[in-house]
Amino acid sequence: MKMLRLLVLSAVALAAAGCVSTSDFEAAQRQIAELQEELANVKRTAAGKQDVQNVNTRIAEQTETLLKSNATLVAKVAEIDDRIATTQGGVEQANYRMDRLAQQVSEVQRGFTSLEARVNALATAPAPTSVVPAPADPAGTPAGGQMTVPAPANENPNDTYQAAYRDYQRGNFDLAIEGFRDFLRAAPNSDLADNAAYWMGESLFSQKKYREAIAQFDSVVTRFPRSDKVPGALLKKGYAYISVGERAQGIVQLQYVVHEHPKSQEASLARQRLKQLGIDTN
Repeated sequence: MKMLRLLVLSAVALAAAGCVSTSDFEAAQRQIAELQEELANVKRTAAGKQDVQNVNTRIAEQTETLLKSNATLVAKVAEIDDRIATTQGGVEQANYRMDRLAQQVSEVQRGFTSLEARVNALATAPAPTSVVPAPADPAGTPAGGQMTVPAPANENPNDTYQAAYRDYQRGNFDLAIEGFRDFLRAAPNSDLADNAAYWMGESLFSQKKYREAIAQFDSVVTRFPRSDKVPGALLKKGYAYISVGERAQGIVQLQYVVHEHPKSQEASLARQRLKQLGIDTN
C-alpha cells in the first residue's frame, strides 16, 4: 500500500512539474495498475486461506462430535449385547428346567397310575389265606401261576430324541449324549437312529473329544451305510483326525468325501479344507 501511494504521488508530482514525457507517465500508470492487481490478488489469496482454515476447523469439530457419538453408540450396543446374552442364558436355563420338570411330572403320573393299578388289583383279589406263598420262579412269575404287576411304560423314544436334540442345540453336550444313547437303546431300529448316532458324534466333536468322536462317526458309517448322515460323518472324521495331528489320515477322509459324494455340501466343505491344506482336488 505504501509503495502504491508513493508511485501515485510521484507520478502526479512529475506530471505537475512537467519533467517527464507522456510515455513515462503511461509507464507509471501501468505500474500502478499492475500493483493494484497484485494487491487484489493478495487480498483474494488471504481471504481464501482464511476460508480454508475455517472449513478445516469446522471439519475437525464435526469429526470429534462424530467420534464421541460413535463411542457412545458402541457402548450402548455392547450393553445391549450383554443384556441379550444374559436373557438368552436365563431362557435356556428355564427351558431346561421346564423339560426336566415335565419329565419328573410324567414319571410321577406313571407312578400314580401304577399305584392305582396295584390298589385295584388288591381290592379285587380274593381274601388272603394262611397258606405260605410259593417262591417265584427265575422268570419272575410265582410258582402258583399268578402274574406280577407290570412295570410302568417307558417314555416315548421320540420325546427322548427331541429332548436330546434340544440339549445339543443349547450346548448341553453331556445331556445330549446321554439322551441320544437312551434313544438308541430304546429304539435301535428307528428311522431316527442314524441321526441320533450322528449327533452323538457332533456332541463329542464340540467337546473336542476327537478320538471318541472319530469312533462315533465311524459307527455311523458302519451301522447306517445308506444314511444321508454318512457324508457328514466322514467329513467330521477328517476334521477330527487333523485336530489330533494325524494330517495324512484326515486328508484321506476328506478326499473320500469328495470322490464318493461329489455333489454333497460336505464335498464342497472338504474341497475347501483340502485347498487350505495345499492339496489339489482336481
